[in-house]
Amino acid sequence: MSADDAHKPFRARDLARGWPADLLVAAGFLTRMPVGHGGGPLGGLSASARAFPLIGIGVGGVAGGAMWLAAGTALGPLACALIGLGVAAWLTGALHEDGLADVADAMGGGSRERRLEIMRDSRIGAYGVVALIFAIGLKAAVLSGLPGPGVAWAAFVAAHVLSRAVMVPCMAWMTPARADGLGHGAGRADGPGVAQALALGVLAATVLLGWQVGLAATAAAVIAAGTVAFLARRRFGGYTGDVLGAVQQVAEVSVLIIVGGSIP
Repeated sequence: MSADDAHKPFRARDLARGWPADLLVAAGFLTRMPVGHGGGPLGGLSASARAFPLIGIGVGGVAGGAMWLAAGTALGPLACALIGLGVAAWLTGALHEDGLADVADAMGGGSRERRLEIMRDSRIGAYGVVALIFAIGLKAAVLSGLPGPGVAWAAFVAAHVLSRAVMVPCMAWMTPARADGLGHGAGRADGPGVAQALALGVLAATVLLGWQVGLAATAAAVIAAGTVAFLARRRFGGYTGDVLGAVQQVAEVSVLIIVGGSIP
């Protein structure tokens, strides 16, 4: 934003501009879809972060749809849930799962520099494996226990939307842990972007789950993101791309647990 832009009067219609471009940029970073993302390696990512929840609708809707279709066969609920989770991982290139594993491994490092070094190591350690087993296992267990594929689909989509919505305030309120990498290059999301992302998350959650469960799921996602952010600040000095992936995964699990415990 230029100095001239900063002094322009705020207009509500300005918030509606640029959504198609923001959606393409967000999709280019958060999925495997060959949509491209302009502006260089990380150009426009922080400004486009408000569209993250819309990517959650797309990924959750398609992956949840695969889970629903599988439920029409003779497969059991657990197998159907794993199919949905597998499709979601394929659509995103397991980007967030990789972040969770790297963060879990790095937490055990002795110094901040060593922890950041571990996060950049492409190999996965014992902590990362255990974190993925628990995350995937909990998601599959909750989804397979929900009463019917329609409810499971709604929960899956809501979890994907909310878990991406809470990534945006982390990008706005945390400082990058490194002087290079995604956290530094992407920049920081602004206040209107945070508000729009969270509003989309709350709206989708309440429409899909009802207002009581939707608000409880939103609170769970916010608490999960805040917990990961607090630990990342203590252990790494800020956020990285891997930290954002961990935020998404922990928030997704938390939302599903709330839904599973609220819907009989």
